[in-house]
Amino acid sequence: MLTVDPKEVSIAKFHSILLGAVGPRPIAFASTIDEDGRPNLSPFSFFNAFSANPPVLVFSPARRVRDNTTKHTLDNVLRVPEVVINVVNYEMVQQMSLASTEYPEGVNEFEKAGFTQLASEKVRPFRVKESPVQFECIVKEVISLGDEGGAGNLIICEVVMAHMHADVLNEQNQIDQQKIDLVGRMGGNWYSRAHGAALFEVEKPLTTLGIGVDALPEHIRYSPVLTGNNLGQLGNVEHIPSELECHEFKNSGELELLLAQVTESDFASHRLAQQLLAQGEIQKAWKVLLAS
Repeated sequence: MLTVDPKEVSIAKFHSILLGAVGPRPIAFASTIDEDGRPNLSPFSFFNAFSANPPVLVFSPARRVRDNTTKHTLDNVLRVPEVVINVVNYEMVQQMSLASTEYPEGVNEFEKAGFTQLASEKVRPFRVKESPVQFECIVKEVISLGDEGGAGNLIICEVVMAHMHADVLNEQNQIDQQKIDLVGRMGGNWYSRAHGAALFEVEKPLTTLGIGVDALPEHIRYSPVLTGNNLGQLGNVEHIPSELECHEFKNSGELELLLAQVTESDFASHRLAQQLLAQGEIQKAWKVLLAS
């Protein structure tokens, strides 16, 4: 294992470690204006949602490492404490990247990147029409994390209006995670796309009390086949199948048929259970492990 003390390497080196390890990061495509009403548009991946009541988003334009200067977005919100945070999907990622170019002050990144300005309802900065979701925000506080290059500036924003494109909503007017097709920032030039096979569901244990990995029988808990994820799935049930359920499953003949499809004989029941867990068949996986 490589161990790094941030005080013993350059800021740029540790910055790259942070960006490579903490991801994918959502992107705040922040629209601001200066005191003369000139728009600015820039993306920031130090960003997330931190409260629903009140609805609060926080993003952080860091001071530039190379020369310790600040970004136009930070300068603008200190003068005009309003911002529109537009989310970024795959269809607009190349234009968004273009807007990150460090143009001189006063240059309109909407025009440079080919985006459409939409007037907001409650704040002065413009919305990005192409963004699937746009949050109009009032800047409540700006917290400086330092005065040297690389230091962040937490811009704490309260959402006062949200706009969502109809084509990313489902029948219940909720955001459909497949339709919105979001992208996330990774290290270097890398991004990730939250779409298709990259999306998966994990049931939240909010209304159930899982038995826990520590309650698994030893031959399951220390299986050379089952992974940590598999053990997490098995430990997220409220109760394991009874002896009667396992006996009935074994006598039904289904277990024998399923095991016949496993190509590797070593720990065949564990390999079969792993396949069932991948299909979401948690109870059946338990029965295979206990009845074999």
